[in-house]
Amino acid sequence: MPVSLPVIKIKAKTSHHGGFLIVIGCSAMILTLILSHYFWFEFRLTLIYLILVALVVLLTGILKRFEPKYSLKLKPQGICYFHKVGQWQLSWQQIQSINQVKETSGLTRLELPYIGIRLVNLESLVKQISPRLANRLIHEQKPLIAFALMHQLMSWQQSQLNFSPFQLQSGESIKGPLAAFLHHSQMLYSSFGYHLVIPEGCIDRDIAEFCLLLRQCKASAHLYL
Repeated sequence: MPVSLPVIKIKAKTSHHGGFLIVIGCSAMILTLILSHYFWFEFRLTLIYLILVALVVLLTGILKRFEPKYSLKLKPQGICYFHKVGQWQLSWQQIQSINQVKETSGLTRLELPYIGIRLVNLESLVKQISPRLANRLIHEQKPLIAFALMHQLMSWQQSQLNFSPFQLQSGESIKGPLAAFLHHSQMLYSSFGYHLVIPEGCIDRDIAEFCLLLRQCKASAHLYL
């Protein structure tokens, strides 16, 4: 009988400072309000600016606290990605390859802040992602699309949102946000060689090290077939 491997829970780098930002924002707000009591007429424009900055810091910290506790869970059976508007999950058998997204520009090899996942079959995503998350990811990945346009990896027409029905090999027609996301994933594959990407901010270590961890998890998946 194989030894049961633990579930590896990943906390996003971007969520680590939520409590710290709340403390800083509250402290700055209290200090500014105290100063306003004594110096409002002399420095009201400066104090208004400081209040706004304190509010931004406070709200940023609060929003970070509403992020999912874990951004990823690596299980013996597969990988699960968590977002505040939904999640997707895939078995290791559905994944063909994992690596950092890279592109050559002239003589320079550019390493982008994303982990790329190439799927065995794009259609495996259909039942693994919610329409709300699919819609959100399209918009969050606009910097990647902008990079592809800048380096002529896709045309302007290809970069536009495509809400036309997506035809599955089974003959089923997918519509709405899921169709747009499948077209988007297909476009990412044609430009970068990956259907899905995980941004660097969602992981807790260096990209190369995290890619190695994912490949090791995938390699051990045969123990649970």
